[in-house]
Amino acid sequence: MVNRVILIGNLGRDAEVRSLESGKKVAKVSIATNENYRDKDGEWQTQTEWHDLVMWGILAERAEKDLKKGDQIYIEGKLTHRKWQDAENNNRKSTEVVVSYYRQVGRTGNSGSSAYFPDEQDERHYEGMGKASTMNEPQTDREDEKDLPF
Repeated sequence: MVNRVILIGNLGRDAEVRSLESGKKVAKVSIATNENYRDKDGEWQTQTEWHDLVMWGILAERAEKDLKKGDQIYIEGKLTHRKWQDAENNNRKSTEVVVSYYRQVGRTGNSGSSAYFPDEQDERHYEGMGKASTMNEPQTDREDEKDLPF
């Protein structure tokens, strides 16, 4: 079985980053993707879909520095669903993409595009905080989720 998501879209806001009690960082951001089509009258229409992204560990740290509202990014990750209770104890559901890789592809300004894959050095950075964060295991500390949603 395969659970893989690939999206290219524009960031709707700067990355929102928090530090958990364990010291690990988590970032949340939304991107918009557009689909253009002709309606029954032959007029072009654009349908925009919003996708919630979550980045853990070193990806969250990088997102905090790199990702700004309006940036166009390419992401790869996995689709996740979770249930939680809001402040009024209402049951809620969320669908998110847990990002394992991102690349800025349409960056404004003079800086070029940047890509980021977690690597061995990043794993060593997180070994002192518990289980290392790797590209294949971007969300291993499920107990930290009790602090979410933002």
